[in-house]
Amino acid sequence: MKSRKCLPLAAVAMLQPLAPWGVAAHAQDDHVEAEEEEAEIVVQATRSGRRVQDEAIRVEVIGRDEIEEKLLMTPGNISMLVAETPGVRVQVTSPALGSSKIRMQGMAGRYTQLLSDGLPLYGGQPSSIGLLQIPPTDLGQVEVIKGSASALYGPSALGGVINLVSRRPRAEAEAELLVNATTRDGQDATGYASGPLGANWRYSLTAGYHRQTRKDLDGDGWIDMPGYDRWTIRPRLFWEGDDGSTALVTVGATHEDRRGGTLAGRTAPDGRPFALTQDSRRLDAGLVAEFPVEALGKLHIRASAMTQRHRQRFGTDAETDRQDTLFAETSLAGQSGSTGWLAGAAIQADLYRSRTFPAFDYSYTVPALFGQVEQEIGDRWLLAGSARADFHSDFGTRLSPRLSALYRPGPWTIRASLGRGFYAPTPFVDAIEAAGLSRLEPPGRLKAESATTASLDVGYARGPVEARLTLFASDIDNAVQVATLDADSVRLVNAAGPVRTRGGELMLRYRWNGFSVTGSYVLVDASEADPAGTGRRTTPRTPRHTAGLVGMWEEHGKGRIGIEAYYTGRQTLDDNPYRARSRPYLELGALAELTVGKVSLFVNAENILNVRQTRHDPLLLPQRAPDGRWTVDAWAPTDGFVINGGVRFKFGGGH
Repeated sequence: MKSRKCLPLAAVAMLQPLAPWGVAAHAQDDHVEAEEEEAEIVVQATRSGRRVQDEAIRVEVIGRDEIEEKLLMTPGNISMLVAETPGVRVQVTSPALGSSKIRMQGMAGRYTQLLSDGLPLYGGQPSSIGLLQIPPTDLGQVEVIKGSASALYGPSALGGVINLVSRRPRAEAEAELLVNATTRDGQDATGYASGPLGANWRYSLTAGYHRQTRKDLDGDGWIDMPGYDRWTIRPRLFWEGDDGSTALVTVGATHEDRRGGTLAGRTAPDGRPFALTQDSRRLDAGLVAEFPVEALGKLHIRASAMTQRHRQRFGTDAETDRQDTLFAETSLAGQSGSTGWLAGAAIQADLYRSRTFPAFDYSYTVPALFGQVEQEIGDRWLLAGSARADFHSDFGTRLSPRLSALYRPGPWTIRASLGRGFYAPTPFVDAIEAAGLSRLEPPGRLKAESATTASLDVGYARGPVEARLTLFASDIDNAVQVATLDADSVRLVNAAGPVRTRGGELMLRYRWNGFSVTGSYVLVDASEADPAGTGRRTTPRTPRHTAGLVGMWEEHGKGRIGIEAYYTGRQTLDDNPYRARSRPYLELGALAELTVGKVSLFVNAENILNVRQTRHDPLLLPQRAPDGRWTVDAWAPTDGFVINGGVRFKFGGGH
């Protein structure tokens, strides 16, 4: 079911998302099954010109096939799409609002950079709600880089990068409409249309409306599933010149009102109602362009702007803020014999303004220079080195290097990578984003967080069998933690010691005609300094063992049937009065789709065993935490067994 390929780093980092309109653009949506044809598709989407299997750094690619599958499960967001990638965990940061962050190989979610066509359209540090506001309708593929990618992405990519690549319009006009409903009274309606606008121009338009009714599943008066109303719209223009030049222009808007807290007429344990709301408005625009430069290579230009406003209420405390991100970059890439090279300059500005708590305002401006060299050595070796110098307005000059190597003996692929990067701290660690700024002491002088990451990846592929073993490690210095001052105030501090993470990923896959079976296992051993100053502890909410098994049958034009099982092991919990360690749990799911012509009917069952955290312990704390939260951390699902189903219509000759 999960067909992933490895993309060159330049494909993601240096932003060449615009495949030619010919074979590659068509094949992206035609689900080509032959291994060689899939590899060619990826090559068309890169600037290095190398085959996928010849790149030194591993990038996992979630293709359109799997996006189509997850679109039927969660049409309103991409959380499930990325969560089922080995080594990637979607961590709920606020059970009260349903917000989440993406954790890479045990590292904190704030270190993961989320991009759209290589642009920071969701901000330099995307909010925890942002992941839930992105429908997968118009995605062509999703690219995942694990480990420090600061060498080409800068300080926002200390833990890794997820790049969402848009679908490419075909030569024929086409459209889709999907309508979905859930047994928890949720509804989704998404639409997609694309087509030509003359000889050199094409367009796509994606729009969606999503809503969820508030649910108190355990009857304690506290909302376990927050309610929301959201609409999104994103038009895109694509241009291809006769000389091979390409350009993409995108604009997007999101409007959401989200509601949690206590139900009307009910109270928190202190006997008072507690309103918990977040209204968000986001506008963004971006440009990605590529032009051939005679005798040199290709010139790449990209730029974007994003503004996002929040109105939040935490009980009687109201907060209003605004976040802006401005970005511009230009680079030149070329090939000289067996050496590929790339050099460029960038600048990014991240601004935060709080109308309620201006003491937490920050304004980061970061110009940068970066470069990359790839050297082939014979037929089996490739060495790659990249480095970036960031001139941070608050944290000075920082150098982020990365070295990678590839060795390909026969059906084996061996990759090794070592990188270093840094992260500019902000007030918005998980606990503060979930509870607001009212109980946070004004920040002192925090040090920049820095990390060294390393990985060794061994892959094997022959015939219907594919296997991969990855060993990874990271050390984070000066990690920002929340320290308790008294019963109703906290502050941010740099950890007294490093956050150390060691682990491994194992993946096995077998394909036979339309059937595929994929198994995965991830081991994570993570420890950190205890904020209370009592030595070291296991990093909270980091399961040591996770595993998955997925089986899928699919025949294009007829439908698909799939089953999946995911195991999550015990997790150490922080400030939970009910237990020090979570219970392990198993989630089962099943999906069926029937396609008749251009109409598809689908039904999906999630969490069939009805695993729910509140079946074991209350979600509510006996008293409000010093940071302002009323709930314990989420260590298991809070929504239980859910069925969704709907219908999907396709129109136009492209289908």
